[in-house]
Amino acid sequence: MKVTCIHIHFIISRYIGGKENIQGVAHCATRLRIVLKDNDQADLKAIEDVDLAKGVFVAGDQVQIIFGAGLVNDVYEVFAEHNNMKNMSLSDLKTVANKKMNPLQRMIKALSDVFVDIMPGILAAALLTGISGVLGNFDMIKENDTLYGINRLINISSGAIFGFLPLAVAYSACKRFGGRPILGIVIGCIMLSNSLADAYAAAQGTVEVTTLRIFGLGVELVGFQGGIIVALLMDFVTAKLDLFFEKKVPEVVRLLVSPLLTTLVGALLLFTIIGPAGRGLSTGITNALVWMTQNLGVFGYAVFSGLQQLVVITGLHHIFGAIEAQLLADTGRNFINPLMSVAIIAQGGAVLAYLVRHRKNVKIRELCIPSFISVLFGITEPALRLLRRQDMCMHRQTVRYSVCLIRNMPFVLPAAVVRKYSYISVWIR
Repeated sequence: MKVTCIHIHFIISRYIGGKENIQGVAHCATRLRIVLKDNDQADLKAIEDVDLAKGVFVAGDQVQIIFGAGLVNDVYEVFAEHNNMKNMSLSDLKTVANKKMNPLQRMIKALSDVFVDIMPGILAAALLTGISGVLGNFDMIKENDTLYGINRLINISSGAIFGFLPLAVAYSACKRFGGRPILGIVIGCIMLSNSLADAYAAAQGTVEVTTLRIFGLGVELVGFQGGIIVALLMDFVTAKLDLFFEKKVPEVVRLLVSPLLTTLVGALLLFTIIGPAGRGLSTGITNALVWMTQNLGVFGYAVFSGLQQLVVITGLHHIFGAIEAQLLADTGRNFINPLMSVAIIAQGGAVLAYLVRHRKNVKIRELCIPSFISVLFGITEPALRLLRRQDMCMHRQTVRYSVCLIRNMPFVLPAAVVRKYSYISVWIR
């Protein structure tokens, strides 16, 4: 095996532009990940034909070569040793790769990282919401005190998680942007404080809102329930404030003064600038999407569904997470998710069609079968990356057909009736 791995190392090194073009190398469970100074020097088609390699693609500005569990460890040991990068971790590699990203790419990745950290909580809430909704339809549950009580507790639990989702986002965002997570939690608590008027009640005019005058500005004491975008914006600022005061405050009083100033300045910015601006942005996004469904109907659905998988290729789809959360908070329903589900399943159909057409090709079977299984879990990147294979020209046509199918599905399905009242796993990509 050692001899084989050395052979693989020399071949890959030749196809990626030599040792001088390598910035870093690491591995995950199945893939060898390489950051190059110039990705254009990499011959992906040639790398795909390397012995034992099951595929290759570029993601996160990394050339990722699929070897499979176990084998990738052996290949990495030899590859890293010959390139003097033995101690580089996956985290180190991501840091190197991030430096090559443009500002838009870094912003998209940051948004993705924020929601990845809190995904277990979101999934728990989503599953609990679904379980409660299903159980609530059975008369047996309603008539049995114990079963009714259990279902009621399930409903309360899911509602609590979504109710405090801005707090979770605040924690994760502050952590992601370099601040202390506890200060993100503090700002999140301020956003949802009981001393403030409930945002939903204030919007309906059922509660009296107190207005303060600060620096001549009218500041309404309204909470930020459902303020996902506000939490993202606010805790980006909180993290930067924390880093600033940690650097500027003298060490002798830093422990006391730095968090005090971060919280005080953060609270002032929350109620005077960032909160109102974030609330306006959230309202604008929600209103635009609702307008699309109310005025464009199935045509609006068709446009979104037809373009969604193309957006996934760019990586911009990670923004949908914040938009979905805001839709749930503002309207109590999520009409984006069923449309994404249609797009994902259609892409899976395209992979199956290509697999059937080339079922005698072992290499294609090794790529298509795992890609289709990933689609079943809502992950379409492997399927989409088949587009990058130069020998899969027919698949490009297949994907064009799949996009047409996706675009026209809203005309076939009663899309106006199909709504999700929570997240489901197809959002995790």
